[in-house]
Amino acid sequence: MKIGNVTIHGIAALAPMAGVADRAFRELCVDFGAAYVVGEMVSAKGLVYHNDKSKELLELSEKERPAAVQLFGYEPEVMAQAAVVAMSYRPDIIDINMGCPAPKIAMNGSGSALMKDPDLCGRIVEAVKQAVPVPVTVKIRKGWDSHSVNAVEVARICEQAGADAIAVHGRTREQQYMPPADWSIIREVKQAVHIPVIGNGDITSAAAAAQMLEETGCDLVMVGRGALGNPWIFQEIAMLMGHDRPSLPVSDAEKITVLLRHIRTLCEYKGEYSGMKEARKHAAWYLKGMHGAAALRRQAGMLTTFDDLVELCKRIGEV
Repeated sequence: MKIGNVTIHGIAALAPMAGVADRAFRELCVDFGAAYVVGEMVSAKGLVYHNDKSKELLELSEKERPAAVQLFGYEPEVMAQAAVVAMSYRPDIIDINMGCPAPKIAMNGSGSALMKDPDLCGRIVEAVKQAVPVPVTVKIRKGWDSHSVNAVEVARICEQAGADAIAVHGRTREQQYMPPADWSIIREVKQAVHIPVIGNGDITSAAAAAQMLEETGCDLVMVGRGALGNPWIFQEIAMLMGHDRPSLPVSDAEKITVLLRHIRTLCEYKGEYSGMKEARKHAAWYLKGMHGAAALRRQAGMLTTFDDLVELCKRIGEV
């Protein structure tokens, strides 16, 4: 498929998860077969007013392309200015967040709150599209709540404003990440627009990815929580869609090897102090399902150095 002039060689993308989809994790997922990645959301105002933390989130490497940076905000002119700033990091695509349900984002008029004002969604897309030379995409939800399911309307307006693709999460803002995602809304959006549609929500296995593609007709599936501690999901999706034989279940030894590789890279990019704080949650995800996992996760929550992680892995007896 193509998003504007950007070709996506594959069927599964990594979702833009705040606090998770950093450069180390994106690169790892690409190595395991993610065809496209979207970085953590970045404040448009933060960029325009030169916030260093916002700029750090924009860093991309050549190992993870094609890649998008995602901006959030609610003022068309500020979003356009931020997109121009973001271009200095050479993203392949600019993505606009219209789906984040977090109170600190939505209650400020950004993220999923934009779903309450479809016309504003269109003005933001138009402003960003006019400001940058790369494709512009949006990520939306089913709607704000059960009384305002308007993903189709928002998608059409964004398409008319110049959006090159639409990613749809099959839940309202009110539903957060529960109950099960409604894939029918993804199908409705796909039938309503002429640009690529990316399906998001409950892709926790290769079988789920295949089912979403079949049920919705979407052009690409976007994996979020299903990739936590499990970058192998992209490999499994690629194998299934390529009609290859399913791979064997990932062993504990493989999980430990990739965990150490992941956190080593994380510390390289962020420094050991910050990297190991981030590592605690990643380690807990990788350790899930192992013998004595509950105790291991508690120990993972106290990691402070990379050597601590190595020692934890040695105690598991796999390295």
